[in-house]
Amino acid sequence: MVRVEDLRRSYGSGPAAVHALRGVSFEVARGEPVALKGRSGSGKTTLLNLVGGLDTPDGGRITVDGTDLADLGEEGPSALRRDRVGFVFQSFALIPILTAAENVGVPMRLRRTDPAAREERVRLLLSMVGLADHAEQRPTELSGGQQQRVAIARALANRPALLLADEPTGQLDAETGRAMMELLRAVVRGEGVTALVATHDPQLLDLADRVLELHDGVIAEPAVVAAPATAGATTAD
Repeated sequence: MVRVEDLRRSYGSGPAAVHALRGVSFEVARGEPVALKGRSGSGKTTLLNLVGGLDTPDGGRITVDGTDLADLGEEGPSALRRDRVGFVFQSFALIPILTAAENVGVPMRLRRTDPAAREERVRLLLSMVGLADHAEQRPTELSGGQQQRVAIARALANRPALLLADEPTGQLDAETGRAMMELLRAVVRGEGVTALVATHDPQLLDLADRVLELHDGVIAEPAVVAAPATAGATTAD
């Protein structure tokens, strides 16, 4: 689903340049939930923005669902995000004047989905995230956890092939955050979506099938654990 090859991205120039990504390469299989681990400043947000077509790399190649992002042209990235990629932002990014149902319906309006089909999909998604009874409430009338549930439902509105989530539990307490990650995993499984989720919370990493660790703009190699010596084994000088 996602293939990243030798990805590089820097900001600024000269001695003051910040090298956010320094030759990152990895693959994510279709239907796989992958966690992206790393401290603040390690390059997680930059990587998600590049994979989602919100930013352009200085070098390297990104392929999403069989499409090379370099071949999309000027309007292509917007169509990719509308049709095949869903975003869940740490700050929720809900439209304050719209109800929960209207926020979830926005991506389908942009796609000009039939109104009846749109309303049915909104009801399904809000039910899936446990907010069927809160459809007419606005973001200010919802808790942080409820707002993030709306954001997840909105990201799934157009049945994306890929879901990108940037610190989706960053503004939630530990208990609510874990519940949110369990929900995210459940809906990813239920919808058959591939997920790349950035988090620095070690308690949430065990909910992913695989963990990629970013350190100073590169993917850290997994530690190699030596096998224990077997009984009676000898060693050569």
